[in-house]
Amino acid sequence: MMDLSGIDPLVLLASLMVASTPILLAAIGELVAERAGVLNLGVEGMMITGAICGFAIAVETGSPLAGFLAAAAGGAVLSLIFGLLTQIFLSNQVATGLALTLFGLGLSAMLGQDYAGIKPPATGKTSLPVLSDLPVLGRVLFQHDMMVYVSLALVALIWWTLKYSRAGLILRAVGENHDAAHALGYKVVRIRLLAIAVGGACAGLGGAYLSLVRVPQWTEGMTAGAGWIALAIVVFASWKPWRVVLGAYLFGGVTVLQLNLQAAGVDIPVEYLSMSPYVITIVVLVIISSDRSRAALNAPASLGKVFHATD
Repeated sequence: MMDLSGIDPLVLLASLMVASTPILLAAIGELVAERAGVLNLGVEGMMITGAICGFAIAVETGSPLAGFLAAAAGGAVLSLIFGLLTQIFLSNQVATGLALTLFGLGLSAMLGQDYAGIKPPATGKTSLPVLSDLPVLGRVLFQHDMMVYVSLALVALIWWTLKYSRAGLILRAVGENHDAAHALGYKVVRIRLLAIAVGGACAGLGGAYLSLVRVPQWTEGMTAGAGWIALAIVVFASWKPWRVVLGAYLFGGVTVLQLNLQAAGVDIPVEYLSMSPYVITIVVLVIISSDRSRAALNAPASLGKVFHATD
């Protein structure tokens, strides 16, 4: 029997932020890589590698912080394999990214064999003084673990860097016209490798958030398509950091809602509820970006193009 009275709107909103954080971390990292002109379809592979690296190190050391650092390192290392193949050996970015996802899924399954069924150390919540005691906003916004706030701070930092800093201007120049950037003396390959590593580290953090906080356990293939949603959000958010936040929170909101509806016994097949976050997110983002010419104007002009220095 259906009982919607058990769904607390405040808990729903608070859960939304937690559910959105893995996608947000992965998407904002991919945005950095794409603004540098690199299309890395290996986000799923980097996320799942970060999930097992973070989980394993957190379990072995007893420190969630060490786990998150290891996850960032694991994601970055895997992304640099992609960088080496695409930027140094000039392999096809799409094919290499897909191979990276398959490699990451296989590698994580092998590394995680001994960690199934183990509970990781708890990642404590950070209650912000005064703010956490506010009647409504306190419960919704200010009683989360530190990584929720790190993800939002990272978005703000990347937005500021891309818009106002010299480093961001150079990164955008490489993404718009790598030949012109090279002619001006900028090290295109080095800049792109750095952007790829940042993207990999963020994806790794997103994966670790899944295995250490969102679903505190290791399960093979636990990313379940989150990397692909992150990729879609970057494109349909028109490569703008704050739109990425909206896209990630939309997905997280629908995910949490469908879980609550399942718990309330809504008379809809569970398979339809499980697929609804993916379907609704993609439909809404497609509608938002329905102006193709405008979307094309926002895309980095050199996205996915091979750079080869002639001198």
